[in-house]
Amino acid sequence: MQPQLSSEPLVSYKLIKLHLIAAAIALLLSMAAGFLYSLQFLGYYPWPDSELLAPGHIRLIHTNLAAYGWLVNGFTAMTYYAVPRLTGSKVLSEKMGTLIFAVWQFALLASLGGFLFNRAQAIEWGETPTGFRPGTFDLNWIPVDLIVVIGAVLLITQFMVPIYKAREQKFYVTLWYFISGFVWLALTYLMGNIIPEWVLPGAAGAAVTGLFIHDLVGLYVTPMGWGLMYFFVPLILKKPIWSHSLSVIGFWGLAFFYPLGGVHHFLISPIPDYVEYGAITTTLAIEVVVTTVVVNFFMTLRGKWSALRTSFAIRWFYAGAVMYFITCFQCAFQVTWMFQKIIHFTDWVVSHAHMIMFGTFTFWLFGVIDWLWPRIVRREWHSTSLRAWHFWLSVTGIVVMFFDLMIAGLVHGFMQRELNHWTDIIDMSIPFWWVRTVSGAMLLGGLMCGLYNMYATAKSDVEYVEENHLIPASAD
Repeated sequence: MQPQLSSEPLVSYKLIKLHLIAAAIALLLSMAAGFLYSLQFLGYYPWPDSELLAPGHIRLIHTNLAAYGWLVNGFTAMTYYAVPRLTGSKVLSEKMGTLIFAVWQFALLASLGGFLFNRAQAIEWGETPTGFRPGTFDLNWIPVDLIVVIGAVLLITQFMVPIYKAREQKFYVTLWYFISGFVWLALTYLMGNIIPEWVLPGAAGAAVTGLFIHDLVGLYVTPMGWGLMYFFVPLILKKPIWSHSLSVIGFWGLAFFYPLGGVHHFLISPIPDYVEYGAITTTLAIEVVVTTVVVNFFMTLRGKWSALRTSFAIRWFYAGAVMYFITCFQCAFQVTWMFQKIIHFTDWVVSHAHMIMFGTFTFWLFGVIDWLWPRIVRREWHSTSLRAWHFWLSVTGIVVMFFDLMIAGLVHGFMQRELNHWTDIIDMSIPFWWVRTVSGAMLLGGLMCGLYNMYATAKSDVEYVEENHLIPASAD
């Protein structure tokens, strides 16, 4: 089905704007924290003796604000735009939307406080405080996990109501991905934040934690990211996706193969070999599924290649798609035991994580913002030059960081295999860490260009005109 294009009574631009502003602030704080964290590797950390601002605390702010502050707020904003247009119905309640926004930002602030005052959980990406002492129900902080669950339930209700109202019509594939993302978010979050804490200690809990780490990306971030691509790219190009069949294959492949892949974070561990084999097999299978999705994206662009020149949003989308394929191709190798023996606990893993979370999903959200922000504030973009600086600093920075840390990780791994002294490995890594910090500064500089451009656009006197954003006929 084609998305409905009459927007006035359907879309709440107020809620979109609120979530995008919150997302932008969270990303700025997250990237600033990441930059500060990188300085400790170079001996230039500004607060070496502060317990409150210790590097470990700053790292938690970096990762969690990227995940829950930037990505969740960003995806929620674009869902407020896409779901009403695809269903023809408003979300359940704008007042509930304001409540959801407030609950989610309160959860973020409570999490930040918990990180700074040593109330975090010892679970990767699940550090949000339970509010209880480990393994007990003795309250020692705000129960953030419960607040997040409440917020997630409200969010699911907000969007599932218009989807339910449209149940008699054929659903466009974006809605398939959004529905699955909502359901999997709730299940995955509960799995990672409840089961290891109270039910499964030791290796069994580690296996579940591995599922949580990966499934949070694969079963929430991925379907929301694919869904926004399937919605916004055809909308901007003004042509349908190349193959609806491939989009359905991608959906069911994601649903079938992704849930078990997270254990590949714990290969060569006490977790039983058959579980590790299952994780390796399903991870290799999902790379085939990813290939079908990437092919579908690029075949949709066929005949509209000049849109890469005329549309910044399309540039963001397809730069992210290229980086997505690179990281998934890389993943097919790194989940094998042979590779894990070399790259586990090295900067290779950091390289991979940054490329997928920033180079792909953050790029895709930048593409949505580039196209949507002028429509929200009803003003033309303040500066095309700043848009270009944002794009090229981001692309250059993430590509340099990716290859720099990947090479550092390989050298580290082989030196470790040959039993080189640890201090020799550190000495080898320092030049790579300098490059990582410089490339991080490029990313931060690009983001500042983008954020200032958003602010100046909102304050501009030049009113938005839809015709100015159409791809000219000569672009075909």
